[in-house]
Amino acid sequence: MRVAIVRNYDYAGVINRFGQPCPEQYRETEVVESVAAALQEAGHETLLCEGDKGLLTTLERFMPPDPKAGPSGIVFNLAEGIQGEYRYTHVPAMLELAGVPYTGSNPLGHGLTNDKVITKRLIRDGGLPTPNFRVMRLGTESTGDLRFPVVVKPRVEECSLGLQLVHEPAQLRQAVEAIVREYSQDALVEEYIEGREICIALLGNKEIEVLPLVEQDFGGRAMRLMTWEAKYSAAAAVPKICPAQIGSGLEMALRDISIATFRACLCRDYARVDVRIDRAGQPFVLEINPMPGLAKRSSYVQAATTAGYSFPRLVHRILNVAHKRCFGFDIP
Repeated sequence: MRVAIVRNYDYAGVINRFGQPCPEQYRETEVVESVAAALQEAGHETLLCEGDKGLLTTLERFMPPDPKAGPSGIVFNLAEGIQGEYRYTHVPAMLELAGVPYTGSNPLGHGLTNDKVITKRLIRDGGLPTPNFRVMRLGTESTGDLRFPVVVKPRVEECSLGLQLVHEPAQLRQAVEAIVREYSQDALVEEYIEGREICIALLGNKEIEVLPLVEQDFGGRAMRLMTWEAKYSAAAAVPKICPAQIGSGLEMALRDISIATFRACLCRDYARVDVRIDRAGQPFVLEINPMPGLAKRSSYVQAATTAGYSFPRLVHRILNVAHKRCFGFDIP
């Protein structure tokens, strides 16, 4: 079948350069090329597309509509957006408008999870554990019953950009002001949970497969947080343990919590839930990523590899999960 892989690499395809730009660090051509190769290996006809103002014209040429058979292809969505607010929603919204099926969450799911404050409210309202938090724009707002140290991060950003660990109230105003100045958005201030960090990779919709748990192995590091450097700098990379060495009772609790988070945030097809476990063994959901990274070193791919998926099989499985959701049957 025809599969268009939509990404954002060339940011020139807009009418105006206006609004908050997408950080340059998001570009990972290796992932896109690996996904394309995996789909081609499975026999699909592929096309790499930019998620910009010319996307729909490109898709209409590649997968022309068939009035009798419906859509003649599907999009494998890897687009993070170019600029403006809630960038992850932009390409899915365009595809919804044009009637083109695609992998991953819809605009609502991306919007809910892209906003870390909304995510935490949905988690909390669902009776799921998440660290106490406040939303700040000045840094002088009351911290209420928040206990220091606290983690300060942009309300709507990815890849741990802007993340800071603040140990005392005197530092808080400066940390919040830095986020507002650089990212033009509120700061999420949440209690830091000292302990282990576990990633739970999910795959599916009605029936969700929970892949083997991945632990971020901080070892003896002073900074026990997944900063941008810890995620993307080879020199500062945090090793991963998969499967994580966790008792069966806690593992079952993490599986249940991650699926409930997936449902509460209206995610689809695949996602990754990040959880901290405190010294007493209590889990706390940090966030959910509805389009987790598919780099070979990523937690999601490592979990899948441990479960027995080759990279091509994982990519095709994600595509098939989306195809079955859209059309009601597996890819022929």
